Amino acid sequence: MFTADVCVRGAGVVGRSLALALSRQGLSVALQGADERPRASNDVRAYALNAASVALLGDLKVWGALPPDAATAVYDMHVEGDLPGAAIEFSAWQQRVEALAWIVDAAALEDALAAALRFAPHVQLAGEQPVEAALTALCDGRDSAGRAAHGVHWSVQPYGQRALAGRLVASQPHQGLARQWFRSPDVLALLPFDRPEAGRSYGLVWSLPDDRAQALLDADDAGFELALNEASGGAAGSLKLAGPRAAWPLAIARAEPVCGPGWVLLGDAAHLVHPLAGQGLNLGLADVGTLVRLIAGREPWRSLGDEKLLRRYARERTLPTWAMGQVTDGLLQLFSQPAPWVRELRNRGLGLVNGLPPLKRWLAARALGS
Repeated sequence: MFTADVCVRGAGVVGRSLALALSRQGLSVALQGADERPRASNDVRAYALNAASVALLGDLKVWGALPPDAATAVYDMHVEGDLPGAAIEFSAWQQRVEALAWIVDAAALEDALAAALRFAPHVQLAGEQPVEAALTALCDGRDSAGRAAHGVHWSVQPYGQRALAGRLVASQPHQGLARQWFRSPDVLALLPFDRPEAGRSYGLVWSLPDDRAQALLDADDAGFELALNEASGGAAGSLKLAGPRAAWPLAIARAEPVCGPGWVLLGDAAHLVHPLAGQGLNLGLADVGTLVRLIAGREPWRSLGDEKLLRRYARERTLPTWAMGQVTDGLLQLFSQPAPWVRELRNRGLGLVNGLPPLKRWLAARALGS
């Protein structure tokens, strides 16, 4: 039996970040679910992190420990609709920020967090052993085993889609430009990346109906590349696969409640959103930042598992996570409608927003976590 101030269940980016942040407050943390086995070399995941997430990882001394080619800045973003000329563009220069986002190798980030935890004196790896703690933080993902044990209702709506991911190399340099296409029935994103080839690589996130996603997973490399290049229209040059493909089911979901006496939910265990805005992990790291700040500022007499303290966290996180879910779901539903008048309306809307710089700056600020 392990004894600690806090038990963190789940050793993904959210769980490891929480464990590291709480240990820096001098709290003892038992981390469950950490896997010390060698990592698979074919991990194709890439995260889009906003400025707030990068700041949090910087405070934890993790961001600066990433290999130079593991994080690529996005300076510009071009988003197209499904009619000619319908597009919206964002730039870091117009936003007056260093970058709109950073595309980060998922495995490299998890490795950097694991290395930092090895030097955290107050963190112990508990595996799956029982832990006695004042507070249990459930960061164990969308399939969290702990939710049901605490009577949490998991309201989930599957989209009937899968996100298909991979690594690509292009014939043209990406120049820090992210590209995205909103169409019916798919959403295609090319995220500038420097692995495996600096300046010419992309992370692919392609949201597709289940049957189409399965067909592309089953296709050989040549067939997949043909479909991808047709979908991107050569805007990024000729695209070739640089590794395996992976896919996972998409859904929107919320947990209710997200806390109770002695327990709290964070990250995908608390909420899921569509990846079209790249905000899933940013929401989870914002959960971490909020909980850590509230714990640090709690009254001296209030325990870590005090329900009133945890309700403060729930109140702060309810609106941001609900709003992001509504925005991503609304965009998906809007661009899924085949009716000609809806198609015309949504594409005119892109052009309208593109012509209103104050609105564009406000939208970009929300995505940056400002």
